[in-house]
Amino acid sequence: MPTIDRIRRLLLISNSTLYGSGYLDHAEAEIRTFLTGTRHVVFVPFALYDRTAYAAKVRQRLKAMGLELTSVHDVSNPRRAIGNAEAILVGGGNTFRLLKGIYDCGVRERIREKVADGTPYIGSSAGSIVACPSLKTTKDMPIVQPESFEALGLVPFQISPHYLDPDPSSTHMGETQEERIAQFLEENEEAVVGLREGSMLRVGDGAVTLIGPHAARIFRRGEHPVEVPSGEDLAPLVSPSLCARGVLV
Repeated sequence: MPTIDRIRRLLLISNSTLYGSGYLDHAEAEIRTFLTGTRHVVFVPFALYDRTAYAAKVRQRLKAMGLELTSVHDVSNPRRAIGNAEAILVGGGNTFRLLKGIYDCGVRERIREKVADGTPYIGSSAGSIVACPSLKTTKDMPIVQPESFEALGLVPFQISPHYLDPDPSSTHMGETQEERIAQFLEENEEAVVGLREGSMLRVGDGAVTLIGPHAARIFRRGEHPVEVPSGEDLAPLVSPSLCARGVLV
């Protein structure tokens, strides 16, 4: 089980584009702060089919922040590129395709090692889900089959990005996101963070801080969901056993 220690540094973003703004605009200030002192980012583009176009889009966006980018699909030795990374960015798209690419490329363990050593990790949408123990809280179609549902396991909880509250006026008869998370918790132990659009989690110094304009909805097995306001530390809710053992002290 991964831990929330003082070394790991992650920025886990619910969505790459917020309605009414451009790509990563809503997260730019936080990304700049998070990557202070960093000049070069290694990008993992496997969540989209056209990896070259995706990397070009992200490269242009990061250039506006004064950052250079190398995409792992563009190098002869992806493991070495990850090993030399000052920071790692994993973009959004289809979560199944993303994790399959990570396995196929052979960089899963290298990413885990780098983050455990303190290398900053930024994930957006699917890139945030693969930071969790598994894919099991994704909303994506399984358009490809990865080697395993076991993801990077950089944090000990699950994220449900793009979280939408039930609409009491809706005539849709399918499960709400809350109902699907309840189904997950019937079979699994990990807490789930319902991360609304525009929100993100900053993991560092033993804390999991909610950032953005919205509260997050926290789901734990056998308990009623709770709302946590922006600015709060979610660590005691998403990993209480670690708190009890003093890991977060």
